[in-house]
Amino acid sequence: MSVSMRRTLIAGNWKMNGSFASNAGLLDGVRAGAAAVSGELAVCVPAPYLAQVQSALSGSPVRWGAQDVSAHERGAFTGEVSAEMLLEFGCSYVIVGHSERRSYHAESDELVAQKAQRALASGLTPIVCVGETLEEREQGATDAVVSRQLAPVLDAMRTQLASVVIAYEPVWAIGTGKTATPEMAQQVHARLRAMLAERDAESAQQVRILYGGSMKPDNAKDLLAKPDIDGGLIGGASLNASDFLAIAHAA
Repeated sequence: MSVSMRRTLIAGNWKMNGSFASNAGLLDGVRAGAAAVSGELAVCVPAPYLAQVQSALSGSPVRWGAQDVSAHERGAFTGEVSAEMLLEFGCSYVIVGHSERRSYHAESDELVAQKAQRALASGLTPIVCVGETLEEREQGATDAVVSRQLAPVLDAMRTQLASVVIAYEPVWAIGTGKTATPEMAQQVHARLRAMLAERDAESAQQVRILYGGSMKPDNAKDLLAKPDIDGGLIGGASLNASDFLAIAHAA
C-alpha cells in the first residue's frame, strides 16, 4: 500500500473544554467547512457533550469520538464510561493513553492496551497515544519510551493492527507552544511504523500515525508533508473552527 493511500485524519481533542453555547458555534463552523476538506475530520469531546455533537454532526462528513473509555465491559465501576455507551452516541473514535491520562491518572501501558482492546472489540477505533517527556528526550530515551508504551498494544492487537490509529505526542510539545521539528517528528513516526512492520508489514502500511503537539495552521503543512505523518491530534487549535479547518486544508 502506498503512503498516499492512507487517508489523512485530523482529529480534534477538546480536552476539558466546552459549553453548550460555545460548542454550537464551533460545531456549526466545522460542519460548514468540512465538505471542502479532502481528508477525514473528527472531534473527540467530553462525554457530557456527546449527545449535542451527535445531533450537530449527524449526516455530515465529520466523525466524532470520546477522550477515554473504560477497560471494563460493564458493572460496578462508578464514574466509568463503557465502549458500548459511546457507541450509542454514534462515536467512531476514542482516545486512549493520552499523556494527561498517563500522568494525572497513573494509567499504565498495560491499562492503555486493555482500553484499546476493549474499544476495538466494540467497534470503536482507538487513537492510541504515545510520547516522551522533555527529560526523556534529553536523555536520548525517546525510542525506548515510545517502544515501551506501544509494545503492550501491539501484543494485544496482533490480528487487528490495521484498525488502530496511533498518535505520537511529545509531552514537552503539548500546550507549550514548542513543536517537534518536522524532521524530529518524522524520525519517531518512522520508528513507530518500523515497530508495526516487525509485527505485520502489510498492516504497518495501513496504520495512520498522527502527530499531536502544538500543530497549528502555520506549521501543519510542513509536518503533514512528511511520509509517515498521516494527520494530527489537535488540542487548542481544535477549539477554533477556522484554525481547525486551516490545519485540515494544509493536508
